[in-house]
Amino acid sequence: MSSATTEADEARARTLPPVPPGAAPAGTTSAVRPPRRAVDWRIRFAVLSAVWGFSFLLIKVGTGAYAPFQVTFGRLFFGTAVLAVAMAVRRDRLPSGLRTWGHLTVAAFLLNALPFSLFAYSELTIPSTLAGICNATSPLWGMALSLVALSEDRPTRRRVAGLGIGFLGVLTVLGAWQGFSGLDFSGTAMALLASLSYPIGWIYVRRTLAGSSHSHLSLTGAQLGLATVQLAVVTPLFTTVPDSFPLVPLLAVIALGVLGTGLALLVQYGLVAEVGPTTAQMVTYFIPVIATAAGVALLDEHLAWNTPVGALIVLVGAALTQSRPKRI
Repeated sequence: MSSATTEADEARARTLPPVPPGAAPAGTTSAVRPPRRAVDWRIRFAVLSAVWGFSFLLIKVGTGAYAPFQVTFGRLFFGTAVLAVAMAVRRDRLPSGLRTWGHLTVAAFLLNALPFSLFAYSELTIPSTLAGICNATSPLWGMALSLVALSEDRPTRRRVAGLGIGFLGVLTVLGAWQGFSGLDFSGTAMALLASLSYPIGWIYVRRTLAGSSHSHLSLTGAQLGLATVQLAVVTPLFTTVPDSFPLVPLLAVIALGVLGTGLALLVQYGLVAEVGPTTAQMVTYFIPVIATAAGVALLDEHLAWNTPVGALIVLVGAALTQSRPKRI
């Protein structure tokens, strides 16, 4: 990783949603470039894009048989299991200090428990394609919030223009000129709130955990573990044990946790370490494209013209909000 990477950029890169975004707190910054990996980073980038893009399809399949909280709990449980194995293999320890654990508890709620649950509930009433596109609005929310909460993020004309273009794209996706006809407001609102939860969590992490001496794997393993505990407490209060366990939805939940959360975070960290946070962040822009293609091809979800057009506008706006002036 380049030594020119700031701690703020590092923290942002390590809190992308697995959305997707499995979001994780910032770890240590290293100026030493890691050894070349056996698998080219472009292949791992493509795999990560596909895994996170298909996550919305897996949520849809999982909620077809299990309650949203149950899907989220399973996702976190299996994702945590993957990171626990990785920590054991690398002989990494959990972080220490009550203050760190307190911050991780908040981060677990904002970056995992809350958005994962909201997306699961939203897909009870909206297509997985729309949920994937709503997820792509996270950089827009992040830009708007950072202008208020982060003094180091100075607005530029390009970034402000990107913010406006992005939200114009959101209105296009939702069909604002038709009076939002046929739109499920509750499901769409939950998906947008989930995407808003990520940048709130990112900002919190940057304020509290950036520059921590603990490894990013240690922090994320603890964070996912805490989110799993949160769902373990909440799930029995709002759901009952299923009478049966249909195989396909169960496999979807397991894949969502093992691949879309645990393994995806490990791949993401490798990309950040090898090619830097700026390039690794580009995965965000491929997720809605793959989510839309998967929903249409495999779930026969209807796709009106304004959905892909609006999604493209959202991605253009999001890309502009993430642009930085070139250093001389």
